[in-house]
Amino acid sequence: MRFDLFHELSMPPQGAASEAQAVAEWLDSMALADQLGFGCAWLVEHHFMRGYSHSSKPEILLGAAAQRTQRLRLGLGVIPAPYHHPIHSAESVAMLDVLSSGRLEVGLGRGFSPREYQAFGVEMQHSRTLTQETLDILRLSFTRQPVNYQGQQLHLENLDILPHVVQQPHPPLWSAAVSPQSFEWSAQQGLGVLAGPFKPWFMTRADIQRYQKLWREPVAQRIGMTLGILCLPDGKRAKQLAKPAFEWFYRALFQTIRPVLEQLYPSYEHFRELGRFRALLEHGINAGLLQTFGMAVAGTPAECIEHLAQYREQGVTHILLAVGAGAVPIEVAHESMRCIAEEVMPALQG
Repeated sequence: MRFDLFHELSMPPQGAASEAQAVAEWLDSMALADQLGFGCAWLVEHHFMRGYSHSSKPEILLGAAAQRTQRLRLGLGVIPAPYHHPIHSAESVAMLDVLSSGRLEVGLGRGFSPREYQAFGVEMQHSRTLTQETLDILRLSFTRQPVNYQGQQLHLENLDILPHVVQQPHPPLWSAAVSPQSFEWSAQQGLGVLAGPFKPWFMTRADIQRYQKLWREPVAQRIGMTLGILCLPDGKRAKQLAKPAFEWFYRALFQTIRPVLEQLYPSYEHFRELGRFRALLEHGINAGLLQTFGMAVAGTPAECIEHLAQYREQGVTHILLAVGAGAVPIEVAHESMRCIAEEVMPALQG
């Protein structure tokens, strides 16, 4: 199981005093992750989500991180395809692969925010079609040939999309998946799948099993699972520090998806199932509940190993760790990263 990192560039009240400081701390974390041997650092793209995520242009931050690191892979996690013209996405992907000397991983997703869709002038009902067509055009751009494409929404004629990616045949491709249909689509398209942190593990586990059954590619499956973690030698201290951080992060997360839970948008019907947990998570959310649901873990290295082993046993190949959920002091996050690298990774990577 590969150990990756997951970042929202959150700015909780108890965190960095400014966005400049938050960015500087994130880049320092990337340099440390490179030294410690983490696999990939994934960075989201969100808009208009004050506090929860200030990562609106992840490709710029990843370009900077490429210059601060040597081995760490860099993950767009993910490009919300409906918000972008696929030519811009293909150009950004290629330039990042060039800047990082072939260390890029590319995730695609539909996004989930009605506010974002409205701001970018896109109808949510077209999200699946636009994501499929973006994937098609990305793959065509990797051929280094002029791109011709006739889709339902997009039409391209004889376009040289430049620059070209470094990796051959192309960077690893992933899909964000929340609904069972998204897991099925990812398997059918031969994509790695990125799950969490939206819903409890027992629901995600069933989705992963569906993905595994539908996989038909000759290469190995790639299954990523995101969760909050704080691992320290003193387990009691880890739990004390994690409690306010995890509870803040997951409350902020569910505030961002509240509109989709409360109103059934076209092609987002699966969020009705998540709505069953809304009242519980809003009124009773706590660190213990999050760990019970398999959405976060805090404790000693031994406790974290025991918790993470369940994901590996179910086929998770990449664990995306939100260390401290982006809501603990940077010194604590770095202490936890070192603890994970020294104690947890060796026990689960073999």
